[in-house]
Amino acid sequence: MKVIASSLRKGNVVELEGRLYVVLTASNFHPGKGTPTTQIDMRRISDGVKVSERWRTTEQVEKATVDEREYDFLYEDGEGFHFMEPVSYDQIAVSADVVGDGKVYLGEGMRVFLKTYEGVAIAIEFPQKVTVEIIETEPVVKGQTASSSYKPATCTNGLRVMVPPHIGAGTRIVINTEDNSYVERAKD
Repeated sequence: MKVIASSLRKGNVVELEGRLYVVLTASNFHPGKGTPTTQIDMRRISDGVKVSERWRTTEQVEKATVDEREYDFLYEDGEGFHFMEPVSYDQIAVSADVVGDGKVYLGEGMRVFLKTYEGVAIAIEFPQKVTVEIIETEPVVKGQTASSSYKPATCTNGLRVMVPPHIGAGTRIVINTEDNSYVERAKD
C-alpha cells in the first residue's frame, strides 16, 4: 500500500528494496524556501541495522501490511518478553531489541499493541500514559515558586522523572511514555 512520506509515524512498517523497516522517528521539515522533506530513522527488521532516509513529503512510500493486535504482557525471561493475545490466548515471545527502552514501562498485565509480520513481532506500541509510583524524591527547597519549579524523582521502575514540589515518595503519578514527562497525580 503506497502512502505519502509525511504520513509515516513511529511504529509504521515500510518496505524498501524488498526489505522491511520499522520507523523509529519521523519528522517533517518545512523550510521557508525549497521543498518540504520528511526525515525518517528506521531499523531494518531482518538484522537490526539502523538506517536514515529523507524523502520529499509528497513522495510515495510502500507501507507494508502488518498484523496489529492488542496483547497483554505476561513476563520476561531468557527468551525475551512474553505476551498473550487476550481473545485467542496465543502467546508470543518478543526479543529485547524490539521492546527497546520501553521495557521500563512494562508491568504485569499491561495491554500493548504488537505489530507482527508473518508471525514475528517487529514493533511494539506502548500506551501513551502509564501510572507509576514514586519511591524517592528530593525535598522541596523553601522559597521555590510552585508554578515553575520541578524536582527530580525516581519511580519504582527505575525511571527518573521531573515532578512538581507537592509530589512525595509513595505517590502514584501518571507519566507520558513519549517523553517521560509528568502528566498528573494518579486518580486511584
